[in-house]
Amino acid sequence: MGRNVTSGRKFGRTIGRNVLSATLAFSLVACGGGGNGGGGPIAGGPTPTPTPTPTTSACSVSARQDFALAVLNEWYLFPDLLDTTVSKSSHATVQSYIDALVAPARAQSKDRGFTYITSIEEENAFFNSGSSAGFGIRLGYDNAANRVFVIEAFETAPGFDGGFDRGVELLSIGTSAGTLESIATIMANEGPQGVINRLGPSDAGVSRTFRIRGTDNVERQTTVVKADYSLDPVSNRYGAKIIQDGTKRVGYINLRTFIDSAEPDLRAGFADFRAQGVTEVIIDFRYNGGGLVRIAELMGDLMGRDRVGQVFSRTTLRPSKASENSTDLFGSQPESIAPTKIAFIGRGGTASASELVTNAFIPYFGTNMALVGTNTFGKPVGQFGFDKAECDDRMRAVTFKTENANGQGEYFTGLASVVPNTCLAADDITQPLGDANEASIAQALSFLRNGAATCTAITGTPGVQGTQRGAPERRLLQPDNPTAAQREVPGLF
Repeated sequence: MGRNVTSGRKFGRTIGRNVLSATLAFSLVACGGGGNGGGGPIAGGPTPTPTPTPTTSACSVSARQDFALAVLNEWYLFPDLLDTTVSKSSHATVQSYIDALVAPARAQSKDRGFTYITSIEEENAFFNSGSSAGFGIRLGYDNAANRVFVIEAFETAPGFDGGFDRGVELLSIGTSAGTLESIATIMANEGPQGVINRLGPSDAGVSRTFRIRGTDNVERQTTVVKADYSLDPVSNRYGAKIIQDGTKRVGYINLRTFIDSAEPDLRAGFADFRAQGVTEVIIDFRYNGGGLVRIAELMGDLMGRDRVGQVFSRTTLRPSKASENSTDLFGSQPESIAPTKIAFIGRGGTASASELVTNAFIPYFGTNMALVGTNTFGKPVGQFGFDKAECDDRMRAVTFKTENANGQGEYFTGLASVVPNTCLAADDITQPLGDANEASIAQALSFLRNGAATCTAITGTPGVQGTQRGAPERRLLQPDNPTAAQREVPGLF
């Protein structure tokens, strides 16, 4: 999931970079957010030319494949892991060709779906305001029991109005009340993809009827119509709050995704923390697939009042593009705090920009910080986006890696391999996010209170929601070909 830097990097605090290609005629955009991509324009990059009238030859599969190959040949972070012997004529789609080109990197777990082709229009709409079309719910599934649950519902979307919220179970689905099919049967016969297929395309106007069971154990039927909506990246219900833990005030931030519209809410939340003397915080990234690096850098600033001028992160490109390497320093923000302890909540869907922020604080906090939950996705690399505007194509290519002030950045196996303290914890969907009784938040509070002595270390495969303390494995429901919004908000429908 990528990072769309629509407002650019913080010049004066980083090495500015005017990225121009000598061989490719396209506009360049920088990215590096979630587990599967994302992104937006880099400040100082070339000014895009007006979109020309599409022509059949310019937007043929062959021409678009040539464009993808040219990008990778010039910019790909792992040039020795490109298979340029692949024949484009053997691939009917641009994405299939890209997958074959980067297969050697994928075999080494360095590019697990991070390089792809997407829509400029869709991606810009999401990163600017969180705009997408759908029910506005995040779904997870228990493969062993053939069950599907709502693990988060977005307040501005139709699903929330239709009765969906955290902990609701989907029992059946159909295009109408007369076509309902059991979720358990679909899962047993077709697996999670069968459920994804029946949820329909991400288009406004698509209607589905559901039989659901609420957290009160009451079953009901509801019909929801997909609509265009703007996702609120910091929930007004629980996104920024203070948790009273005995006599201590603990700041809690739940960031759903790193998009531009998160900035005012993050600033307001940290301003409240500062006003109330908060020195310990819980940063809940448990489903955050990434997004804008600019917002990741802002989060660093908001927790770095005592570190202004020190290194937040470093960005490194392939040797031939070393002139574009940059260093981001903690900057001064009026709302910033100087925490003494931080607990980051993460899970298998936690990726890229979320991991970047967590990794950046390791050199400064050491044992005074912890990863709580399960292992994370493992994406220490980011993408630039390259536009072929006449075809609405944005090529997201892995072009750089990120490291913290100590040069740590090889966490392809997830953050559990590098964070000094890890605390295994369940994701208790029977409890609201932001609630002190929810399992991961309760464990985070315990760490802040007592240190790592109360923690069981996290082990396991990166990119999996995780099995813990006898709880069923629950993974985020994710299509094979996600939309721009689904790449950054895994599990979104």
